[in-house]
Amino acid sequence: MSEKVDMLCAELSLAAVAENYANLADEAAKKKRSFVQYLEQVLRAEATLRGERRRQMLNRLAGFPSIKTLEEFDFEAAPSAPQARIQELSGLAFIERRENVIFLGPSGTGKSHLATALGIRATEKGYKVRFLTAADLMLQLEKARREDRLDQYLRRAILGPSLLILDEIGYLPLKKEQADLFFHVVAKRYEQGSMILTSNLSFGEWEETFDGNAALTSAMLDRLLHHAHVIQIKGESYRLRQARQSGLIGGKT
Repeated sequence: MSEKVDMLCAELSLAAVAENYANLADEAAKKKRSFVQYLEQVLRAEATLRGERRRQMLNRLAGFPSIKTLEEFDFEAAPSAPQARIQELSGLAFIERRENVIFLGPSGTGKSHLATALGIRATEKGYKVRFLTAADLMLQLEKARREDRLDQYLRRAILGPSLLILDEIGYLPLKKEQADLFFHVVAKRYEQGSMILTSNLSFGEWEETFDGNAALTSAMLDRLLHHAHVIQIKGESYRLRQARQSGLIGGKT
């Protein structure tokens, strides 16, 4: 009998059922559970496994540089990070409302960690997420344009995800063509899907990053900020503080 069940499970790709049905049957017999209760347990095991596999697949497709969670974030080390507000954002209603989240602050204050953590929370809820640094986005956009497939790339990589995360805006200045491409991304996503952006620059400094183009920068910020949650994180780099505490670098002068 078990061989036939195993064969059917393999045919139907029911991996969790195959692994758990026998033990669950023994448990159901001991606790005198009904057939319906037993069936529910078996199906729940299969649903749990498939949900976990889907989350793992979404994490891989998202391209996160590392796995960071909100539970791991040290709010005591970053007291300016508004914990209650970030916890509210972790409910992900901003994705349903197609709103943006923008983290601003010096390097090393936890912006990328928080952006990644919200992205991972989104994949756990079944949302499709894409994580890119601004530099990687430019490389991919320019490559797609050279290969005459820019529209295809925009549809798949820019409009496809429910949440697009763009990290490290402002670390490298953009040339005119690159600034135009970045604006195109923002314009495409405007009111169509949520974005999370991180930058070490205040909004007043973005013009310099975008080739000094005041009109383009103003139009882009107008779209980004129309439906946005802006979170300013102040303070010293966490990495520098750790290095100082461990004696790797000297104290403040």
